[in-house]
Amino acid sequence: MTDLTHLSALEIAKAITQKKYSALEITQAFLARVKKLNPNLNAFLKITEKEALTKAKQIDQKVKSGKKLGRLAAVPLAVKDIYLTEGIETTAGSKVLKGYLPQYSSTVYQRLMDEDAILFGKTNTDCFAFGVSTENSGFGPTHNPWDQNRVPGGSSGGSAAAVAANLVPVALGTDTGGSIRQPASLCGISGLKPTYGRNSRYGITAMASSFDCPGPFARTVADLALLTSISAGQDPNDSTTSPVSVPNYPDLLQKTNLKGLKIGLPKEFFDPSADKKVLQSVQDAAHWFKSHGAILKEVSVPDPCLAVAIYYILVPCEISANMARYDGLRFGQTKKDHQDLLSYYLETRGAFMEPEMKRRIMIGTYALSAGYFDAYYIKASKARTLFKQDYQKLLKEFDVLLAPVSPITAWKIGEKVNDPLKMYLMDIYTNSVNITGLPSLALPCQFDDLPIGFQLIGNYFEEAKLFSLGHQYQQETDYHLKTAPL
Repeated sequence: MTDLTHLSALEIAKAITQKKYSALEITQAFLARVKKLNPNLNAFLKITEKEALTKAKQIDQKVKSGKKLGRLAAVPLAVKDIYLTEGIETTAGSKVLKGYLPQYSSTVYQRLMDEDAILFGKTNTDCFAFGVSTENSGFGPTHNPWDQNRVPGGSSGGSAAAVAANLVPVALGTDTGGSIRQPASLCGISGLKPTYGRNSRYGITAMASSFDCPGPFARTVADLALLTSISAGQDPNDSTTSPVSVPNYPDLLQKTNLKGLKIGLPKEFFDPSADKKVLQSVQDAAHWFKSHGAILKEVSVPDPCLAVAIYYILVPCEISANMARYDGLRFGQTKKDHQDLLSYYLETRGAFMEPEMKRRIMIGTYALSAGYFDAYYIKASKARTLFKQDYQKLLKEFDVLLAPVSPITAWKIGEKVNDPLKMYLMDIYTNSVNITGLPSLALPCQFDDLPIGFQLIGNYFEEAKLFSLGHQYQQETDYHLKTAPL
């Protein structure tokens, strides 16, 4: 008997169209698994069971009446809790927004729902996406399905854990500094950080507006291609979205020829201080492409350590500005007892803002203050431009770059939580992509008891090439098919 919770999004949509299963059968199977496993994983902050069952019945009625089905018919979907979902609580993983019910939905989420996806709930995240382990959530950490004593990565750890545990086949996250690719790598699934501007940021709680990038998680690259073909495209509500046309990515999965493909291996990303098994696994993935005719060459890129420095100046500066709106007056929780307006602000933020949020606001406010703006923010902005230029030059010569995602596998919960610098360095191989705005695809390549992933970095709006390379890799490997021992 087929375990319905192991079906991919493409398989589910096809089965519904062919009337092999009903939407209600699919939904009930996944809901049963969510109820069984989520209490220990804490992947979902809110489970929308009633809404899911209602949507499933509506889809079954569409099938019965012969109406046209959406491309994601009856596909269970988990959504990171920084996406606004009309009428459904959105907390951004912070007690600041506990009880907040949005009056509208984010564009990316709504586009998937319009194709008959079924929302299963909102997933855990570091508060306002401030973190790399999902330990900074105001509602407790998420646990890695492969070892529940370890982190799933972050900040989109809830979405990654939900897919890795087969609670849903697909999920939405955001990638501001690696927050899709890094948890995808630590949880043994696939994830895409698209080109900045490929997906709309409208209706997503802002962290750092010039870095934030919505994107999908799935077990297979084929599912990622399907979701991106639906979610991507210009949005009149977001002026930073690009007018570049969106290809039908699923039709292009076999289009890129591996023979003669030029792949650059950034030597700075293969630092000997990283875990040896991780480096060897990523090298093995590179040699898979070589065995299929690709040309590998070691290249040099700007120092990833500089990327971390640039990132942790510019991002906190944008955080400092974006967090100013959380004053307790318009939405979110409020500290009732106060003497005047200033004490109202201080007491409300002091009571409900998580420590990492306060830390990043203070760093950003300091860097933007008089006397330090030129020394920090302006210099970091100029360095960011140089990063972009160097990567653009390199990607004129090479089709893609191949590199590790994380220097180590998943670490134990609590192991780094009291050392912010060590925690920030867990994104050392992902920050560069966010600084430049380039697309990057993360996918699993081996297991050392725990999952190990690698990333393919492409030129702007070349997601189709990344999908094709990743799909061809997954056609001949089975790392993406391995399931966590739950």
